[in-house]
Amino acid sequence: MGARPSTGNSWPKRTSSPWKSAGAVVPKSIRQRPRKQAARRVRPQPKPRRAAPRRAKAAPSRIHPTAIIASGAVLGADVTVGAYTVIGPRVRIGAGTWIGPHAVIDGHTTIGAGNHIFQFAAIGAIPQDLKYRGEDSELIIGDHNMIREFTTLHPGTTGGGMITRVGHHNLLMAYTHVAHDCRLGDHNILANGAQLGGHVTVQDYAVVGALVGVLQFAKIGESVILGAGSMVSQDVAPFCNATGDRAVLHGLNTLGLQRRGFGEDIVRALKQAYRIVFRSGLKLAEAVAQVRAELPGFPEVDRFIRFIETSERGVCR
Repeated sequence: MGARPSTGNSWPKRTSSPWKSAGAVVPKSIRQRPRKQAARRVRPQPKPRRAAPRRAKAAPSRIHPTAIIASGAVLGADVTVGAYTVIGPRVRIGAGTWIGPHAVIDGHTTIGAGNHIFQFAAIGAIPQDLKYRGEDSELIIGDHNMIREFTTLHPGTTGGGMITRVGHHNLLMAYTHVAHDCRLGDHNILANGAQLGGHVTVQDYAVVGALVGVLQFAKIGESVILGAGSMVSQDVAPFCNATGDRAVLHGLNTLGLQRRGFGEDIVRALKQAYRIVFRSGLKLAEAVAQVRAELPGFPEVDRFIRFIETSERGVCR
């Protein structure tokens, strides 16, 4: 075996610092670090990446791709059409109207602005009238109506002026039916399952209860309320409450008058007119003359009397 190296001064002594032996100045970055970290290289921090500019999201289409809209149909601005809805070539729909899925709008139909038409509504199909022979009749619907599920509305016929007309701000609940040549005013409510026969007129602010049936050509006056399940075969005078199978009157619709903001003097005058016409036992012509003599100056009373005078089917009593 070879001899071990001597443990004397064979190995050179290490100087305290290579910087001192060279006579150089120790860099500040080295002096401030602990001894064990002096030899580490400091990695430069990566520069922050600039965020990529966000792309503007395209506005979602308001017409579902499965909807079928004929080429001749005219849709206003911001009309929404749900899935599988079918719109015919002669339909015009005003701005802001919302149409849910599976609705069908056909025929010569004009719908105003801001309406809500829910799923499975059938609007503008040919009338359910055996006398209809394909004439070019119309259905005209105003603004801000709510037409709920499975509601049906039909255009007019030659026997009724060729037009079915619905005004503004009406609520037609589910399964209601508005037949050919009907006339609906404004702010009416048709509860679930209410059925209007052909040529029926409903003025303004009327409430037609659930499952009410109104016979053809009958007229429903303003602010009338019809109890649920009633069968109406005659005209119902304005401001009255009627109910029953072959509906009869049960006083005034005082709650409806209050909701419309009628003053107490008007309500008292209408109550007096109601008593004279329907509870005094006078003949109709005599009762009307007495009301006119005792209650002048009330437009509401005048409308009440005029409706009764012009009734063709007779009025409920």
